[in-house]
Formats: sequence, structure tokens, C-alpha cells
Amino acid sequence: MAASSSIPRTPVLSMSARKIKDNAADWHNLMMKWETLNDNGFSIANKIVNIKNATQLKDSNLEIEHEDPSDSERLPLNYDMELEQCCTELLGTFKKMAKIHEKMEKLCSTTKGVCDLETYHHAAEPKAPLFHTWPISHFRDVSIKLLDMYSQELKLKHTIVEEIAHTADQDLLMVYLSSWLYQPYIDNNNIVLLESMLLETGHRQL
Repeated sequence: MAASSSIPRTPVLSMSARKIKDNAADWHNLMMKWETLNDNGFSIANKIVNIKNATQLKDSNLEIEHEDPSDSERLPLNYDMELEQCCTELLGTFKKMAKIHEKMEKLCSTTKGVCDLETYHHAAEPKAPLFHTWPISHFRDVSIKLLDMYSQELKLKHTIVEEIAHTADQDLLMVYLSSWLYQPYIDNNNIVLLESMLLETGHRQL
């Protein structure tokens, strides 16, 4: 019987700590889903660019007086249908990313609420960290930084979705394609922020 007393007890998290820990896991899941959608979106955008390039090639061939008939026969005739289908798929991917962004906004709002509540309850005395070293305000600040990255990136993707099918300039098409893939507003710091938050909340081990 006495041996059971030596078993270490798992510390019971406060409601605030539990909510912050859940939010950290949600951030991880949403960011992973975003990356999967980004890869899918790039594949679709790449198809759109290829279709447009092939269309321009066909149009230029038609302008040649002595066109080789075999050239046009090698090109499919359903450009408009393919292009429309791909644009619909890209828009669908964008809408899914917008839904993820909405969930990120809710996470940020929830974290701010927990932070405000903790600050209110412990206004008269310094509050010990919920986990290891981070003050509660640091979770709010990290959430705001992450949300800002994805907010800016979503705006860029909205522009790409609206413009990519209507752009004839090949250089601009390649800029759109590259921008979608490399996500200029989401720098490597997002992974550092996420991993730091997962480490602080115990999802990652030292």
C-alpha cells in the first residue's frame, strides 16, 4: 500500500492553462492543414498556368500562315472547360484556407480572453507562469503574430485567385505561382513561434 504513495502525481492544470494548452494544439493542427491546402493550391495554380501557356502557344500557332496541322491536333480543344474547372478548384481551396483563418482568429480571441481574465484575477499580485517560463501575455502576443502572418497571406492568395486566370503576362503568372508556393508573409519564424508554444505547454518535450 505504501508503494502507491511514491507514484508521481500528474499536476492538475487550471482552466486557463488547459485552455491555452488546447489552443496550442489547435494552432499546430490548423497550420498543418493550411500547408496541405497550400500544396494542393499550388498544384492547381500550376495547371492553370500550363493551360494558359498552352492556349497562348495555340493562338500564336494560328497566326502562322503555314501552320503544321499536326501541331494544333496535339493540343486539346477544351481549354476553356479545363481552365474553368481548375479556377473553381483553386477558389474552393482558397475558401478552405479562409475557414482555417477564421478558426485562427477565434483562437487568437480566446487566448486574449484568457489573458484578460488572468490579468484581472491577479491584478494585485504577480502571477506565476501557467506552465514553465512564459507570462500569460506571451501566449497572446504569439497568437497575434501568427494570425497577422496568415491574415496577410490570405489577402495575397485572394489576389492570386482573382487574377491568375485573367493574366496574359507569363512573367506575372510565374510571380503568382511562386508567391503561392513560397508564401512571402509566412516566414520561418512561424515554426519557431509554434514550436516554442508547444514546448512551453508540454506538447513537445525538452
